[in-house]
Amino acid sequence: MLVDQFDVFLLDLDGVVYVGDTLLSGVTEALASLRSRGRVVRFVTNDPRPSRKDVVHRLGRLGVRATVEEIVSSGWATACWLRQQGITRAYVVGSDGLRGELAAQGVESVEGSGAEAVVVGCDETVTYRDLAQATALLRTGVPFVATNVDATFPTASGPWPATGAVVAAIQTASGRRPVVVGKPGPEMFRLAQRGLPATTRVVVVGDTPATDVVGAHCAGLPAILVAPATPSSGRRQCDPTVAEATVTGLAGLFDPALDIGPMRPSPYPWPDEVRAGVAAVVFDEAGRVLLGRRLDNGLWGLPSGHVEVGETAAQAAVREVAEETGLQVQVQRLVGGYSDPASQVFAYPDGRVTQFVTTTFACLPRGGQMHPDGVETSQAGFFSPDELPAPLLPMHPRWLTDALSGDTGLID
Repeated sequence: MLVDQFDVFLLDLDGVVYVGDTLLSGVTEALASLRSRGRVVRFVTNDPRPSRKDVVHRLGRLGVRATVEEIVSSGWATACWLRQQGITRAYVVGSDGLRGELAAQGVESVEGSGAEAVVVGCDETVTYRDLAQATALLRTGVPFVATNVDATFPTASGPWPATGAVVAAIQTASGRRPVVVGKPGPEMFRLAQRGLPATTRVVVVGDTPATDVVGAHCAGLPAILVAPATPSSGRRQCDPTVAEATVTGLAGLFDPALDIGPMRPSPYPWPDEVRAGVAAVVFDEAGRVLLGRRLDNGLWGLPSGHVEVGETAAQAAVREVAEETGLQVQVQRLVGGYSDPASQVFAYPDGRVTQFVTTTFACLPRGGQMHPDGVETSQAGFFSPDELPAPLLPMHPRWLTDALSGDTGLID
């Protein structure tokens, strides 16, 4: 049984415990059984509107016992994150419950130019003026923080717009991307595990693959999906949206036919964005390959970067070679397209994590004078494929090997 495999159950609320003002079938009995077996239960919700006290009162009205300490909301997590960043004044697009959580962490809700950040949650009373004021402040350069980016939340009458819809409007108007504190980011799961021994067996139970399941895997935790499907266990593919087990409700935690094996941790951080990348394998007449030593990490590699707006991938390859080494090249043929996240996900100093889908071309020199650009590369030169400098960027030997093989086409 799943209940025997874990010590702590991090339960989503909307769609797992209740929908609207209706407690889901079997929840009362399941929670009572978990607690009677000594299991720790914590409720992890992306709904930023209520305070944690509000959530406790709501659960109480539905007949579910809970304490404030058992509630981890995206609003509270955002307040904790702001305090960690030293932010004490924020313009808030959201509810009184969110403002209350911020105040409890020493973050004052203010209007106008005194704001040190713009915090966006969700509330039925959000107005056009709120969107306009947030946009104006973001254009001054203050941080943009979103409690979460769920597009909708479940109601008895169907999905309603959630925080993600509000965030999208402000992001479009301001041209800024927010820092997202809530699921699927790992911050809420870290808070939910605070104070637990390192050996504690923790599992996430949620109804939304894109937030609950991906968030669990991003935090290195297994996930159980609540969905109207045949109960099952066993995660048979490397897809972060696929849970280790599926149940139709919390009663499924006690199904003797269900259990899951050990989870394989992800070898890479979950990316915030996916971008088009490009690389050039440039051979001279002697069959030597062009490499540059990067200033940001000291590693040698092929000329590479990302595709700019309005460029073709081939044009980007030519531009990257010219910018990094000063050489002019001509694209000869396609080597391949690469998207394996184990080698194509990069974490930047500002905390942004990007996965690149890289198109690689074989190229020939056509002029120019070679010199490192001094911004991206400190050295550049042609090297025999049998005597490459070290250390090399980890994915570049694969690209070089494929270029030397002469095969063309898309490969993962």
